[in-house]
Amino acid sequence: MKFFIKTFGCRVNQVESQAILEDFLRHGHTPADSFETAEVCVLNTCTVTHQADKDVEKQIRQILHRNPQARLVLTGCYAAAHQAHIKTLFPQAEIVGKYNLGRALFNEEDLCWTVSGHEGHSRAFIKIQDGCDCFCSYCIVPFARPDKRSKPAPDVLKEITALVEKGFAEVVLTGINIGNYACPQTGADLALLCRQIAALPGHFRVRFSSIELQTVADGVVDLMAARPDRFCNYFHLPLQAGCDSVLKAMNRHYDTAAYRARVEDLRTRVPGISIFADVIAGFPTETEADFETTYQFIKSVGLCGLHVFSYSPRPGTKAAAWPQLAHEEIKRRSDMLRALDKELRTRFAASLVGTEQELFMEERKNGLPGGVTANFQYTVLENAPEHLKGLVRAKIIRADGPVCYGAVTA
Repeated sequence: MKFFIKTFGCRVNQVESQAILEDFLRHGHTPADSFETAEVCVLNTCTVTHQADKDVEKQIRQILHRNPQARLVLTGCYAAAHQAHIKTLFPQAEIVGKYNLGRALFNEEDLCWTVSGHEGHSRAFIKIQDGCDCFCSYCIVPFARPDKRSKPAPDVLKEITALVEKGFAEVVLTGINIGNYACPQTGADLALLCRQIAALPGHFRVRFSSIELQTVADGVVDLMAARPDRFCNYFHLPLQAGCDSVLKAMNRHYDTAAYRARVEDLRTRVPGISIFADVIAGFPTETEADFETTYQFIKSVGLCGLHVFSYSPRPGTKAAAWPQLAHEEIKRRSDMLRALDKELRTRFAASLVGTEQELFMEERKNGLPGGVTANFQYTVLENAPEHLKGLVRAKIIRADGPVCYGAVTA
């Protein structure tokens, strides 16, 4: 059977699609050149924004028009959150939950979301956790992934060991809310899991994907400080807003003082740590004064970079029922934050000049070898061997905007 898999959205979806791909291959099936030649099309969907919905629906229509005989399977957040809408609009589509895919596709037990690699990526991503019940007022994810689950710690350790043996030198622990990790067999939290990872053999390092401020355990921070060879000195801590009244309306369970204090604490305890953040522009209750407060807070706390989201009302969420800001205003604020992001990244790159860093080598860009430091700075290596791979020591010589340039030292 020829199969086609299309992934929309986050790293978690990408890992899940890799696991689905590997299961298809394990059962002897063959990847199709395109959805037009496939016998089964699996769309692993996203619904975090209105645009994500539109992208999924466009792909569905293309498949139904050009390959109407194919079995069309929808899974992921869009499929889970909009079932009635899908059944009305696309009755030919088969909606399958993530934990029912094994039975639906292969007539076997649930997929365990373990991967042996990551197609098209030089680093490996491991899904250790799923689900969220925080119900931030703007977020649809708890409606699509309400059940919190964690991968057993022995399975995580086995998966990492196998990936390292295959040559992956950087492993990213990912999930919907990884700070809520709890081993279903032993109850081990993320800190204990990390202590077990720290004891594994091999030359590799571990990076955390996005992690919520309230779930950053001291035990994890202590390990980052004690084992810089194993854990990247980097956190992506979602901020969403730098204004307390907006944070309260968002149902975020911290204020700006708590965020600032945690950032300062992390910088004190983990040498050279970089902190990046998500921020939402144009939340319904955000006044112009609130936006200015957020803008100034971000500058004052000294983040290294931003991931800017333009607010998009999600059906069923509390914020979707409130009066919305004009699209033009949301875009203006998003553009200002993206310009600030470039300033922050440029400043961060300049701060690393003269330091020695360990780089994880990535795919060549514009014919030049380059990699990412542990604290997430992309660096081009000049006069480096052509086939350099894995972890490499380099000195940062200069910075040009948000990009660093360096030379191999060892």
